[in-house]
Amino acid sequence: MSPPDAPEGHDGPAVNVAVIYYSSTGTVAQLAQLIADAAEHAGADVRLRRATELAPQAAIDSNPAWAANAAATADILEAVPEDMLWADAVIFGSPTRFGNVTSQLKQYIDTLGGLWQQGRLADKVYSGFTATATRHGGQESTLLALYQTVHHFGGILIAPGYTDPAKFTDGNPYGTSHVGGPDTPLDDDARAAAAIQARRVVKFTRALKSGLSATD
Repeated sequence: MSPPDAPEGHDGPAVNVAVIYYSSTGTVAQLAQLIADAAEHAGADVRLRRATELAPQAAIDSNPAWAANAAATADILEAVPEDMLWADAVIFGSPTRFGNVTSQLKQYIDTLGGLWQQGRLADKVYSGFTATATRHGGQESTLLALYQTVHHFGGILIAPGYTDPAKFTDGNPYGTSHVGGPDTPLDDDARAAAAIQARRVVKFTRALKSGLSATD
């Protein structure tokens, strides 16, 4: 991690944050945008990127919300391995699929084997967020499954924990999450959680870069 000058109004080195997500019907896409905006407001340079869609067009077209989200997010660049190299911190987002990460985000992660083998994914900050259609629908297991990958990367996991009074309201220490589908707008709890997580990631990424530059 190189220590460029910090943005005006923020102490310490500047940080690059990549928000890389997959979303079918749009809930995770909305969370991703909230997290990206909050990280930018905290002084980070942010890349918002979406995982490549793997589902056939017929499946997408069969679900109006899925088709609408695909159209609405078509201008967001697809994630590539270079985004990982650019980033000091990566915040992954995925809806849950049977208590696990979606195949679309997993496919992107699986393209990173070469960078992992070279050690180029280590010593970065990582965090995650998710959404489910039902309560207890696998939010925690999805984030924990995602974080297994972070350990293999040699990454530094920064979860929100119960570090803010608002976290006792949304109740998920592992990462931002939301219960609902395209007809259930993000509530204030999810919005607050997204901001808390983004600020925490930027804070500790900046601190890490400051510490590493001091030992160079």
